[in-house]
This record gives sequence, structure tokens and C-alpha cells, in this order.
Amino acid sequence: MITLAFIGLVGGLITGVSPCVLPMLPIIFFAGSTGKTSGPGPGGRASKVDGDLLVEEVEVGRPSRDFRPLKIIAGIIVSFSLFTLAGSVILSALGLPDDFLRWGGLVILTLVGLGLIVPALGHLIEKPFYRLPKINKNNNGAFVLGLGLGTLYVPCAGPVLAAITVAGATGNVGWRTVVLTVSFAIGAALPLLIFASAGSRISQRVKAYRDHARGFRIGGGIVMILLAVALAFNVTDAIQRSLPSYTSGLEKKVAENKTVQGALAPAIGNSSTDLAKCTPGAAQLASCGAAPEFRGTQKWFNTPNGQPATIAGLKGKVVLVDFWAYSCINCQRATPHLLAWDKTYRSLGLEIVGIHSPEFAFEKSAGNVQSAISKEKITYPVGQDNNLATWTAYRNQYWPAKYLVDAEGTVRSIKFGEGDYGQTENQIRQLLTAANPEIKLPDPVDGTVEADTIGADGTTPETYLGYSRSTNLNGTLGKLTPNKAVAFGLNPAQPDDTFSLGGTWAVGTQSVTSTKNSQARLNYQAAKVFHVLSGQGTVTVAIPGEPDKTITISGTPNAYQLVDKEAAERKTMTLTYSPGISAFTFSFG
Repeated sequence: MITLAFIGLVGGLITGVSPCVLPMLPIIFFAGSTGKTSGPGPGGRASKVDGDLLVEEVEVGRPSRDFRPLKIIAGIIVSFSLFTLAGSVILSALGLPDDFLRWGGLVILTLVGLGLIVPALGHLIEKPFYRLPKINKNNNGAFVLGLGLGTLYVPCAGPVLAAITVAGATGNVGWRTVVLTVSFAIGAALPLLIFASAGSRISQRVKAYRDHARGFRIGGGIVMILLAVALAFNVTDAIQRSLPSYTSGLEKKVAENKTVQGALAPAIGNSSTDLAKCTPGAAQLASCGAAPEFRGTQKWFNTPNGQPATIAGLKGKVVLVDFWAYSCINCQRATPHLLAWDKTYRSLGLEIVGIHSPEFAFEKSAGNVQSAISKEKITYPVGQDNNLATWTAYRNQYWPAKYLVDAEGTVRSIKFGEGDYGQTENQIRQLLTAANPEIKLPDPVDGTVEADTIGADGTTPETYLGYSRSTNLNGTLGKLTPNKAVAFGLNPAQPDDTFSLGGTWAVGTQSVTSTKNSQARLNYQAAKVFHVLSGQGTVTVAIPGEPDKTITISGTPNAYQLVDKEAAERKTMTLTYSPGISAFTFSFG
């Protein structure tokens, strides 16, 4: 536990001095500087001032003890730890949207800023907390402000934070994860405490500050409100991106440290550490440890009475565990190979088990998954892994991914991504023969399956349109702002492997939805282009030198093929969308 706490603390300290904390520093500084102060002169006592700004009468002529910075930081630690680990569960139980906590934090920050400007309002905001006997004696609002800031604090990603985030998302929260999270939060908050304490010291010791305390409080309130607006519209993102990542070297050393890797794996619920010893894509079979059991699934398809498939129940068979997501083009291109193997080798001892681990929120719908299974004519068992519990148990990171398990329940091969189907089939045949030396295998099916590869060398990489994972956007007007209708401008000449938007789009976390005069311009290098779309309406595709093509869109998100050529070409296409069409990704092959 000491090692885990130390790793969390070090990871937090590195994060606490990284560029990602910069938007918090002015808030923390001014929040710390609005606590208690010295009085007007020797021999007197300072008066109680409205609200939390000067809370109690204090002896003048010397600085008083101010616990406001500690309470702010304590609030951040409690809030960050609680909502990182249990935020999804809490929001789901209350039926609240995913971004509720962030907007709640912005409201708190704005109210505290207004309270600094208008003392009567500050007093009114704090009044409900006066009933808390242990907290209300000094600086009630400081702890509440810290709670709000904890929901806005978005640390930079790193190995420690990744372990915490996956644990929270998958529900694998044990004492190890709690220790890691709290120690990380403390480490990340310590540099903030220095800024808050500096603000407090200045407010007590600098005469100019004491003489103009009211003006400084108003200035601090204005800064908080402006930063709340900047955070709401993600203005601070551009500033952070423009700064060098001066802590990346330290983060890399932590990530590559074997002690850290060993300590973090069980913290996120990975029981099969032997899987890390296997080299993905190796042609030779290896022994990668016992296959983890399927866990945390919500629903099973293509099993008797919907009962879960289990590794234990499949012992004696060769098992291919396939991680996929139905709107993932890479997964769709791999499915024909799986279907061919299932048809050829099922009666000879092969059992394919699909684990549907969603990449987008809409892929969590059991109805959507069932529709995809029916459309692809999948008949082997498929488990719904909405919380990525099985995904995490297998240490997976890719769509698609294949894990070959022998008849004894040992993982023998791992393959990430598409391709090498002949190699995978050869390994299947080796394991089937090992399980039954008397078996007579038919000719291999590889080479007879008609399935195009996607994302081949030289093609444009997969492109996401929604705010959370936006890639390759390059336009003349407009910025992706979540939950807003934004006017965009098309590029007259679109740079290679980028896209631009035109007209007005409603920006969502995972997609953009056409509203008025909505268009997209895409420059790509590929033989095939796919577009994941949903809604009701049409999309018109215009490519110079070719006739326009109109595609009818209907229903839940699905992949629509825009281009189908024999060889890759460098082209620019312009797409025009009728209102109400949601666009998620472009994929290329």
C-alpha cells in the first residue's frame, strides 16, 4: 500500500506542475487571498465583514491564522477523488447528464466570484452552510469552492490517472484504487496549496493589499467569473496546447518504470498480468497465462436462453475471443473472416466469442447491438461489455482485437487490429490439432474471403467529427464547442487528410448534427471511404469529375460507403447534409 500511495503521490505532483493546471492557478490565488486579514492598526480589532471574505473579528497588528487555503485544497481533493471514482454511478443513479458535474462546478465558481464582488450575495450563498457546526466557524465557502473546483480540475493524462479513470469507468474500485486516487489527488493539489497560501500571505502582510482589500476582492471576483466563462467555452484549451509539455519526460519515466507498471495493473482490476508478457501479432504461439473470465457483461446474444458464455464452460474447445464495436469499420471488415472461420471450424472444436465493447455511447444500446448482429449474420455468442470490464481484464486497447485460447484455457496468441488473417487461421488450426491429434482439417479458407482491409499504409487515418475525439478538422470559420450550434466555413482548398465543416452544425460530444446549410469538405487518400451516420434524410456526395451521388440515411448509427474504387486516389469531396443527420466518423481503406 505504501508503494501504491507513493506512486500516486509522485504522479500527482508531476501533474500538479504540468501545463494542464494553469487555468486553476489564478482562481486558487485569488481564492486564497480573500480570507482573513490583519486589522486597521495596533490595539484594535477588525470588524466582521459580510460573507466569507472577512469571517470573524480578529486581533489586529499581526497576521491571523487562515485555514482558507487548506479548506479549498481539501474540497478539491474530496471532490476530485469522489467524482473520479463514482461520478458515473452517481449521475446514472440520479438520471443526470454526463456533463452535470462540470456545469455544477462552473456555477459554483461563478457564484463565488459574484459573492466577492457583492458581499451581501456572498453572505447569502454561505448562509445554508452555517448550520454545519464543524465547518461553519471559519471560511465555510472555501471548502464549498474547493468542491466545485474539484469537478473542473482536469489533470493531464498519465499512467496513474489512466489507471484511476479505467477503474472508475469499469467499476473495479477497491481499496487499492482508493489509495491511488487519494494520494494522486493530494500530490496534484500540493502545488495548488502553495498558490493559495501565497495569496493568503499577501493579503495579510502587504499593506497595499490591506488598504485596498475591497478592490482586490472585486478584482478576484471578476477574474473568477472570466475564468468560468473561459472554461465553459474551452478557451483555455488553446493556451494549454500552445505551451510545451515540459513534464512529458517525467511522465514517460513513470510510465516505463517496471515497479509502477506492476503496481498499477492490479489497481485497475487486471488479474491476468501474464497477458502483458505476450507479444501481440507474433507468428509463433506462446503461453500467455490463463484466459480471464468474461465479467461485468449486461446481456448475451446467440446463447441458450441468453445465458452468459464462460471460459470455464468452454474448456476443451479452442476459443477465439474477439473484441469489437459494431460501428467500427475496422471491425466490420474483419467480420467476414470470423464468419468464415466459424462456419469452417465450429464443428471441429472452435468457439468464437464476440465481446462487444462500445467505442461510442450509442453502441451501448442492446437494440442497436442486436440489429448489427442480425445485419452481419453473426451466429456465435456475443457478450455486451458496456462498462469495459472484460476489456480491462484482458488488458485490451484496440478495436478489433483477437485472443486465441487453447483447449486448456491458456491464452496462446494476441492480435491487435486487422490483417494477418492467414497467420491467425494457421494458429487456429495448430490449436485444433493439439486438442485432437486425430482431427482432419479442411483446406484453409484464407484467401477465399472477400473482405477489404481498412486503414492500409498510405491511406488517410480514421477521422472523428465529435468534440471529445475530434481529429483533422481544418476550416476557415468556427470552433467545435460542445452543446452549441456553431456556424462553420469550408476551406476553398482543403489540406491533405483533413476536413472542414460549412453551414451550421449542432456540436455534440461524439458527433455533429446538421441543422442549416450543413456541409463538409474532405480531402483523403484512399480507395474506399466510409461515413458513420444516423438520423433521417440524405447526404449528397460531390467529387470533381464524377457524377454526384445521393445517399439515403435512415435509423441508428451505421457505416455508409461513399467511395468504392479499385486503387487509392487523392481526392477532395464535398458533402451536403439535409437537416437532422448526425455524423460520427470517416474511415478509409
